[in-house]
Amino acid sequence: MILAVAILTGFKIEIKHKLSGFSAHIQITRLDSNNSFESPPITKNPKLFTQLKRFKPVAVVYPFATKPALFKSGTDIQGVMLTGVDTSYSWNFFKEYLIDGTLPDYHDTTSLGILISSTIANHLHLHPGSRIPTYFIQDPPALRPFVVSGIYQTGLEEYDHLYAYCHLSHIRKINHWSSNQIGGYGIMLHHPDQYEQVADQIRSITTAINFNRQEMLEVHTIRDLAPGFFDFLRLTDMNVWVILVLMVLVAGFNMISGLLILILDRTRMIGTLRTMGARTGSLRKIFLYYAAIIIGEGLLLGNFLGIGIALIQYYYHIIPLDPASYFVDHVPIRLNLIWLLALNAGTLIITLAMLLIPSGIISRLSPDKTIKFD
Repeated sequence: MILAVAILTGFKIEIKHKLSGFSAHIQITRLDSNNSFESPPITKNPKLFTQLKRFKPVAVVYPFATKPALFKSGTDIQGVMLTGVDTSYSWNFFKEYLIDGTLPDYHDTTSLGILISSTIANHLHLHPGSRIPTYFIQDPPALRPFVVSGIYQTGLEEYDHLYAYCHLSHIRKINHWSSNQIGGYGIMLHHPDQYEQVADQIRSITTAINFNRQEMLEVHTIRDLAPGFFDFLRLTDMNVWVILVLMVLVAGFNMISGLLILILDRTRMIGTLRTMGARTGSLRKIFLYYAAIIIGEGLLLGNFLGIGIALIQYYYHIIPLDPASYFVDHVPIRLNLIWLLALNAGTLIITLAMLLIPSGIISRLSPDKTIKFD
């Protein structure tokens, strides 16, 4: 049970971490963007930007813009979604998954450095320092050469084969935007699990500040941006609940059979104690206390093995996975003291509750039939 919950929790945290690395926990875009690859412009609002930065739950807020493009290398072509960011963007996520080269430095607005994935690099035979002619399908078509600065690999193939990062100024120039126009705001939170509550508060902030009816803003959470992944994660919750219920039932029935054996083995003792005036409730408590000791020993051993295996996997990644199928390259593990205590307490309470019924057999044992003299 410990491994089931630790793996599911780790898997969910890992997937959400990767999704937020690409799309942020919360995005603010124009209302009529329709989730398209190319973001329509909004005017950068200094008051909104400052208030979002000062909002306590927010860790990082940055402007961005997206635009579909085609990378060409020799005879090979790869479609990508080019995301433009500036110096306010945090590269902490990509630091974890950078496998070659360096992260782009966007303090120079004319920087041609670009960050691409290993999937794109392998397909186009690129490496750090390679020049990429990049074509933009518009009227008139545009061409801009970029230079590969770094290569990342997250294992989230659906995103790795699509996302590349450049300086925001290039998206502005290609779209003929002014220096005050952006595609939206990306927001990273200190506590990612609070994105729903924080998004509601941010909606109130944007509504109070934004008065431009031609640029009505909409707030999206990471769940809105990747609903398919969250539906998949919700299905995995059911699998773990099934495992937990089955394990508790197995443990409960094992203890029921064990308790019945104990009672049958001690029938003469039960008869003697009842003859001496012992109450049935007191006798039931004796057997339940003894059963609790047995369950406790099992819990200690189970915790030792479960937490031990989890820690070995957490630090050494001895069990690998296929990233194309599971989105991660090893079995992820996350241990949490609160749910560990809840799991142990819940197992103990439910198992003991299941033993209340078979312990009732003690009241049916007649002293005159159980006591025999040699």
